[in-house]
Amino acid sequence: MFKSILNSTVVAVLLAGGLTVARGQNPTPLVTRSVDQLIAVLKSDAPLKDKADACRELAVIGTKDAVPALVALLPDEQLSHMARYGLETLPDPAVDTALRQALNEITRPFRGSKFATNASNTRLLIGVIASIGVRRDIQAIGSLSSLLSDADVSVARAAAGALGQMGTITAAKALQEAWANLPAPKHLALCEGLLRCAEALVAKGLRPEALAIYDILRSAQAPPQVRAGALRGAILIRQSEGLPLLREALGSDDFVLVAAAVRIAQELSEPGVTQVLSSWLMAKDFSADKKILVIQTLGQRADPAARYALSEAVRSGPPQARMAALRALAQIGQPFVVPELVKAMADPDGEIAKIALESLASVPGTEAEAAVVSMLNSGTTARRLTGLELVGRRRMTACLPDLVKAAESSDAEIRPVALKRLGELSGPAELPTLLALLKDLNTSPDLDAAEQAIIAVSARIEKPEASVEKVIGQLSLAQPAQKGVLLRVLAARGGAEALKAVRAAVDDSNAQVHAAAIRALGAWKTVDAAPELLVLAKAASNQTDRLLCLRGYLDWASHPDLSVGQRLTMCQQAAGLLQKPEEKKLLMAALGSVEAFESLVIIAPYFEDADAKEEAVAATVTIADRLLRRDRTGQTAPKLIAPLQKAAHSTANANMAERIQALLKTAQAKVNAK
Repeated sequence: MFKSILNSTVVAVLLAGGLTVARGQNPTPLVTRSVDQLIAVLKSDAPLKDKADACRELAVIGTKDAVPALVALLPDEQLSHMARYGLETLPDPAVDTALRQALNEITRPFRGSKFATNASNTRLLIGVIASIGVRRDIQAIGSLSSLLSDADVSVARAAAGALGQMGTITAAKALQEAWANLPAPKHLALCEGLLRCAEALVAKGLRPEALAIYDILRSAQAPPQVRAGALRGAILIRQSEGLPLLREALGSDDFVLVAAAVRIAQELSEPGVTQVLSSWLMAKDFSADKKILVIQTLGQRADPAARYALSEAVRSGPPQARMAALRALAQIGQPFVVPELVKAMADPDGEIAKIALESLASVPGTEAEAAVVSMLNSGTTARRLTGLELVGRRRMTACLPDLVKAAESSDAEIRPVALKRLGELSGPAELPTLLALLKDLNTSPDLDAAEQAIIAVSARIEKPEASVEKVIGQLSLAQPAQKGVLLRVLAARGGAEALKAVRAAVDDSNAQVHAAAIRALGAWKTVDAAPELLVLAKAASNQTDRLLCLRGYLDWASHPDLSVGQRLTMCQQAAGLLQKPEEKKLLMAALGSVEAFESLVIIAPYFEDADAKEEAVAATVTIADRLLRRDRTGQTAPKLIAPLQKAAHSTANANMAERIQALLKTAQAKVNAK
């Protein structure tokens, strides 16, 4: 439960102060040389990169023998960091001795010291301190402690960080003494080290010692993020005895501390936490932001003991807090939340009512379902509609009989919604029920809802012919409006028997049924309807039927799943039937999708047709553009020049003329390149 105390906000503060919180590690290098060879590289005049690579490899296979060569590079501004990288992993006490010696030479330079005249001593010093911290060399605690009061804040911060990594009682005392003796402005340099030290002490089971550090930091004039981290540590160590601190933090005017308190509350399993949060929530009128944080935490804890505080928060307060309380009640999910949510669904505030409904939809259990059924069977339209929505959201298939009853209601608002829910929840066994309901429906909303429901349920039947047979069986019994629905259902389902039934309905004496059958064929999802559409287009006695059939047929002539040859044949067959301008435009659109020179041959005569010449030009440009892009050998380009020239003479559109000239230029270039 006791996670890293260095949360992101604390790290941000420390980084802002200029301290690297953790050293990056390079990927493990591929070692191909012996230790002696690598040492030889370090002692040679090899390039900088070669020496850096040798340090990396020594970090993997280095021994005590490599220590002197690596230590010799510590004063080198360019290689010091790589030398330390190589030293840090070597499991030999000679490394610690060497690093301590380097630390003392840098901080107390003497005659002959390698570091005495180095202009970058501070940077080198911080690096050595960091390496000592990585190795947790407790023999260096004394030397590091003396640096906590260094005039250079970056040095003091590095020393504090290294001591924090050691996490011993001695290191903790050194940090605490420095905190007590240094002026407040320098305390920030010690914060990270203290937090790290406390964390390490906890890991070692030294909780009282860690607690002393946390209490220092949470009571100090440190940045809020530091105090928040310390507060977390102090409460988690104390557990239930830390609840007064939690209550105190919740009452703070500092939002960072309040946010920290609620995060801490999420980590504590003590039942008293809910009482602290609940009593705070009911105590006085805090800001909406703070209330929402506490409410959300109570929801995440899902403790039934928060019932009364959350119920009170639902009834009064800022709207956003009321909505948060509704969601929190839903997270608790106990039966007692149902009446509160049902009541809130009638709130004058539409947003609150909406959240209450969504919350009730997520509450499990028979109590919530009973409340939904009660709404569904109530005497008011609004309440029944709410019940219908919840039935769908909760996927309450047990309510299918209630939905059927609602679909038979005299209430025009209820029927289509009930039918929609039946479509969502019904299985194959309910198809006959839906077909029976269709017989008594007459209004457009009802018929549309029934159609979608029947289509949805039919799609759940594995064998299409089973549902098709049931639908066909109702055709002879249905009235014209209902027949239209059944025909569209058959079109959605498809198959040979369905096609046969819809084609037969085209000959129905009722104009409404005839029109519905024509439209159903035009929307057919498989190409087997195309021949029927062509026959009907040829035989059509009125322009509407003719246009609908041609449109459906030419839609298939544009379909990419058919071969180019099939589509060209279909276009040629349709071309002999065209009479009206809109029919010619349909053909041009279909041909424009067929990338073949033969399409241009069929299009050519329409350059002279005032009704469709611009469409013919557009189709020609589209086809020519695609053919030229595919023409790698220049074989097609010569054949495109004449159609493009005719298109150029036919168009009155300046933009189209410009595109044609560009295509002609491209075609001519391909011809010349042959």
